[in-house]
Amino acid sequence: MDEFEVARLEREIQQYLGLDTAQLRFDFRELEGQTRLDLVTLNPRHHQSFLFRFETGRDEVECLQKMLDYVKRFRDTESSYTLQWRTRGDKELQTSYFRAHNAYEALDKLYFGRDLNAITVFSVVLNPSS
Repeated sequence: MDEFEVARLEREIQQYLGLDTAQLRFDFRELEGQTRLDLVTLNPRHHQSFLFRFETGRDEVECLQKMLDYVKRFRDTESSYTLQWRTRGDKELQTSYFRAHNAYEALDKLYFGRDLNAITVFSVVLNPSS
């Protein structure tokens, strides 16, 4: 693994998305003989994390290259969704925005790494495209 190439690609993805290191996490794991990258965003307002996208590849560099290719074009290929939700025990309604191919994919990104009963979703809205 080329650590310098990994660091360069991570920086480029971070810069392209306009997020700082506190708002973005690169989680790698081995899965069925391949490397999987879960790119997770962290919302500084309500301190919740969400799946931005996952990619699989031979190694970390290939996953990061695929992710970089994706972030350069995702606004052109996916629809924008607004989800309103609340965590169990919280009184404040939260609003989050996701890019996804459909409402189910947007919900998968919201629920990533969570117990399905931990969040109540009040609305999923497909935003008009400009």
